[in-house]
Order: sequence, then C-alpha cells, then structure tokens
Amino acid sequence: MDLGLTGKVALVTGAARGIGAATARELAAAGASVVVTDVLDAEGEALAVELGAAGQQAIYLHLDVADEGQWQEVVEAAVTRFGRLDILVNNAGIGTTPDVEKETLDGWNRLIAINQTGVWLGMKAAAPKMRAVGGGSIINLSSIFGAVGGFGASIAYHASKGAVRLLTKSAAIRYAKEGIRVNSVHPGFIDTPMLDSVDAEAEAAILTSTPMGRLGRPEEIAAVIAFLASNAASYMTGSEVYVDGGWTAR
Repeated sequence: MDLGLTGKVALVTGAARGIGAATARELAAAGASVVVTDVLDAEGEALAVELGAAGQQAIYLHLDVADEGQWQEVVEAAVTRFGRLDILVNNAGIGTTPDVEKETLDGWNRLIAINQTGVWLGMKAAAPKMRAVGGGSIINLSSIFGAVGGFGASIAYHASKGAVRLLTKSAAIRYAKEGIRVNSVHPGFIDTPMLDSVDAEAEAAILTSTPMGRLGRPEEIAAVIAFLASNAASYMTGSEVYVDGGWTAR
C-alpha cells in the first residue's frame, strides 16, 4: 500500500531504538522526512546517518520530552529544516515496576513527566505547525496497561498510559475540525530494550497471558503507526488501536 507520505515531515520521539527507531525507519521508507529525537544522542545520530545513507531525509535532534523549552526549539528546528510538520509520534517513555505502596514520589513524578506530560507538551508544540499546513496526524503511544490493570504493579506506568489514552481523545475532539487527527496506539509486550530487565519467569508469565504466545516486534507497531499517519486513516481520530497479540481480548 502506498501510504502517500512523500513530502510529509514526521517528528518521532524516543526514536533512538525500539518502537521509535522502527517507526522512523517505516515512515522514512514510506517517503516522509523524519526528525529523529531522543536523549540517547549516539544512537539517535547513528539512526539518522543510517537513513541518510539509504537516500532518505532525516536529521537527529536531542529532546527531553519533559522540557517545554526543548520542545519549542526542536519543533522550530524541524520546520526550519524541512519547511513544515505533518506527523508527530509521541513514543518516548520509560517503565517502572513498583506498586502502590512501593512507588516513591520522586519515581512517580519522573515517570509522569516523561510518559504523560511529555505527550501533552508535544501536542501543544506541534499543533500550531500542523494547523499552518492545513492539518496533520498525531499518534500517541499508550499501552495495554493504559486500559487494564495488568499484574497489579507498575502503578505510575499504568496511570501515565491511562492518561495518554484519554488526553488523546480530548485532543482529537479539540482538533477534529482543523484536520489534525489524534489517535493512540496500545502495544502489548514488544521485544524492545524495555523488556531487557524481565527475568525468565516473568517472560513466561507474559507469554502465557498473550493468546498468540509470543512477543511482538517493533516493526509490527511501526506499521500501524505509519497507517495512522497516512491518509488511509483519514476518518480515524480519537481511536485507540491495540496491537497486543490478543492480550486485551481475554
């Protein structure tokens, strides 16, 4: 399917590795110019170089998504470099495991700043630029744990991803008549560095809970994101798309 992204400009957060890197590659392959952003500068730069070597348009910019000033600088730099901004993929995020009683206030605040506040700041910075070109597509990465209670742990992560689910819907209504579509993607357990700390027993529990019996691949999430970024999804806004091997169907 031709996604019609040639001439479009996409900004992807947390793009140095995992789902973000796969998304940057997918969007670039579909013809978009890609602004790769992250705090992992060496890996982000390497990805931008990789895309450029493949004949695709890409730059890397450092971005701490919890910093409003950096958001403004990066969005302005993207528009200066490529002339417009059409697609924002709010992918950056961290995960923690403490439950209600073990979580600390500092841990809670750090995770919420990145996973939740960072998504809002991204939409706030990007929407005016999309309005200026007649519309755009924002894809916010939530999680299956933005809708279900999981294993009773990771309280801050659940809170942040649940918030992303609903702030997506609110923004979708806000921008519906301006041609800016806002949707959320809810991955299940994906084979990314975020799962590197999971021990064998926990991974077995994850696979047992997943009807398809395997971890997802970053490319499988990236394909859905690219679809939502394209005109093929032109009547979709405020939607939540689950890519979880059947996890939430239980």
